[in-house]
Amino acid sequence: MPAAERDRYDIVFVTSEMFPFSKTGGLADVLGALPPALARLGLKVGVVTPLYGRMKAEEFDPRLVSSDCHVGYPWPPITAEIYQTEYYGVTVWFVSRDEFFDRRQYYNTYKGDYFDNCERFTFFSRAAVEWLKRLGRAPRIVHVNDWQSGLVPAWIHFLKRTDPYWKDTRTVMTIHNLAFQGRFSSRLFFDSGLPHEAWHMDGCEFWGDFNLLKSGIAYADAITTVSPSYAAEILTHEFGCGLEGILNKRAGSLRGIINGADYDVWDPKRDRYIPSCYAADRMTGKMWCKKKLIREYYLSDMLEHRPILGFIGRLRRQKGIDLLIDIMPEVMAMNVGVIILGEGNLDFEARLLEMMEEYQGQLHVIVGYTEELAHRIQAGCDIFLMPSRYEPCGLTQMYALRYGTPPVATAVGGLKDTIVPYPSDEATGFTFARPDSRLFRDAVRDAVRCWEDSECWDGLVRRAMASDFCWDRSAERYLELYRDLGLAPRQDFLR
Repeated sequence: MPAAERDRYDIVFVTSEMFPFSKTGGLADVLGALPPALARLGLKVGVVTPLYGRMKAEEFDPRLVSSDCHVGYPWPPITAEIYQTEYYGVTVWFVSRDEFFDRRQYYNTYKGDYFDNCERFTFFSRAAVEWLKRLGRAPRIVHVNDWQSGLVPAWIHFLKRTDPYWKDTRTVMTIHNLAFQGRFSSRLFFDSGLPHEAWHMDGCEFWGDFNLLKSGIAYADAITTVSPSYAAEILTHEFGCGLEGILNKRAGSLRGIINGADYDVWDPKRDRYIPSCYAADRMTGKMWCKKKLIREYYLSDMLEHRPILGFIGRLRRQKGIDLLIDIMPEVMAMNVGVIILGEGNLDFEARLLEMMEEYQGQLHVIVGYTEELAHRIQAGCDIFLMPSRYEPCGLTQMYALRYGTPPVATAVGGLKDTIVPYPSDEATGFTFARPDSRLFRDAVRDAVRCWEDSECWDGLVRRAMASDFCWDRSAERYLELYRDLGLAPRQDFLR
């Protein structure tokens, strides 16, 4: 193979988050795991992501590789700095511009979204395209994620008309959560650098506004979302969030590929965050993790002999936290414990903290999020709660399965695709049909009753821990997609 071909990137991801450098949710976990999985299959992979002020990158020692990457937005002379590091066989480039990215939060504060989010991520997307132009050979596939990078496929689509550099590049748009679309004033479209012909109902325009996610859906060569069930759901009015029209027009280019779980990070056999490691054939470590939670959070000693239920997630209606609040008195009457980790809606935070005072010894609420606490709660709880109204894929239920903490979840999206519901002989968890408080309560009661039957529970836990959603399988599905788009196979792929 010629040297120039070897040096050409097969896949470059463009993303606003990537674990371990930045994270607000599952998007970061996906981008921390999928690119290395593809690299293990023999592809040459890169990632472009912002350099946030809060970013954790010191141990990877990123180096400055360009101080004058021309962006031309929001005014012609503006440039970005580009830093580079390596992460498990993947080249990672960071786009730096302090006034856009050196902030306490990534997208918003408790008061709401940053007023200039459109400008910030238009700048980021344009910087990514400009940096890829400097590689000397265009990547075969540019794979973007969510609204923050949704403009990239649109630019490449129109650049192909005049710039032969991009003629063989194909673009993929992955929707991680359709509810977050990047919808802004129309005037920002006319400042973005896209041609006016992109302003129409099958392009970037959405009810008179500039929609960055819709831009990616309209102009990407292929569209994916993060589970097969969610791919079907978003074609409907109930789950389409207003974009079901264009998604149905692009349905032939849409497929659902289930996310994977990063078992290098999430595995109780070797988890550095938990007080005692364990496995399906030696569960004493899980008992010790539970005891540590009870002591740390001043829960009642009686909970050593009763189930503890865990919830980890954003405190928003999407995650069904209001359903949990609704049934909390009935759950407490089951003589169980509940531990909640998350932040979000201030009213939900306040109500949960009030409830913690009301149910001392049974309920503990931690407002915030840390990776360490998430691991310890997964390991120390008996049952995991995911009453989501919609869930494109979900990763925490995959982690809960591996940690022997069977989930109770709404049968939507990726939850439906990854949990085998009780009372099947192959059950790995519990599901309920729709986001309804009574159905949720009944599913929790089923889980508690199963826990009380040691034979029922032991079998369920063993099957849950044997569930395998490794990223290598998901990476092979993405490789099939890339090949369908024209990525020529290499001899060392899938060796």
